[in-house]
Amino acid sequence: MLDPRVTQLAELLCTHSCSLGPQDRVLVHAFDIPDEAVAELVRIAQSKGAQVAVRLESNLVKRQLMLGMSEANVKTIADIEKYEMERMTAYIALRGSHNYAEQSDVSSDIQQLWTREYQIPVVFQTRVPNTKWVALRWPTAGMAQQASKSTPAFERFYFDVCTLDYAKMARACAPLEDLMNRTDMVRIKGPGTELSLSIKGIGAVACTGERNIPDGECFSAPVKESVNGVIQYNTVSLYQGTEFSDIRYVIKNGRIEEATAGANTQKLNEILDTDAGARYFGEFAIGFNPHILHPMKDTLFDEKIAGSFHFTPGNAYDPPGGNGNKSAIHWDTVLIQRPDYGGGEIYFDDVLIRKDGLFVLPELEGLNPENLR
Repeated sequence: MLDPRVTQLAELLCTHSCSLGPQDRVLVHAFDIPDEAVAELVRIAQSKGAQVAVRLESNLVKRQLMLGMSEANVKTIADIEKYEMERMTAYIALRGSHNYAEQSDVSSDIQQLWTREYQIPVVFQTRVPNTKWVALRWPTAGMAQQASKSTPAFERFYFDVCTLDYAKMARACAPLEDLMNRTDMVRIKGPGTELSLSIKGIGAVACTGERNIPDGECFSAPVKESVNGVIQYNTVSLYQGTEFSDIRYVIKNGRIEEATAGANTQKLNEILDTDAGARYFGEFAIGFNPHILHPMKDTLFDEKIAGSFHFTPGNAYDPPGGNGNKSAIHWDTVLIQRPDYGGGEIYFDDVLIRKDGLFVLPELEGLNPENLR
């Protein structure tokens, strides 16, 4: 029997996230997802009157494809999928994974080639600006292991996080979006971190279930050359199949001049040398999902952690919320500021707005965990 929580989630994706209707052509893109879950999403999308196309993929097959990848092959795949994407008005991605490190033995050169020749034209230049889209992970035993939970406990956590009241979150986030739109200087303080940047004129975007599930962030971007200081991240970040810990950047006039990550410092710098934009920042975002408290090495979850922010080297989104930086990478890296992670403060134009992970301005208190759960 189909889990009713799957139907609830499919309804959320097709209504709140994508607002599907008879005018829509939606691509359902599924990686290692149970057939019955994909079929239920297709059924719900069809019930809204949308035309549905489906693309099924395997991470194991994708690994082999990447191991033997050539530039000509990437361009062929990109041409086909760009053509497909240009004919869609909506996109829903279901991303399962039995082994989060499946592509860890794919070389950095191939990863960069894929990002440059596939992700930029298909994702950043076509899907993101031109479709209604939403992406989410799928609960697996592998994800439960990453989160240090049993599989049943992780499934309960997953559906609590993914099907919370996003309309309520949207109302609570509106004052933060407005404040970020009016802010010039941001200062961030915490253990090993002393950072300043300007977001003046960039604009802010509240993310409350329309693009990512789970959701719970409000993002902007720094004026490209305004960032100065040091940031010491306190979460493990999984990127291109490799775990990075103790990431630390020294930033001068917007550019990462020094980058370390313990034993993976060399690989970190290889990624940051992908192109000229990779050492500049394309996103600054504040996270506030009340159910997500600890990192699990999955960006879609970790970047929404209550009491966190993420500061992202690489490509920026289009305005509003983007600063024009272009890169083949976009690496959301998370710093948690709750007391159990060392605390920290965020100031907007020298006014304290969040301390130790809790918003202190009355108009923002609706985003604190006790008010969103």
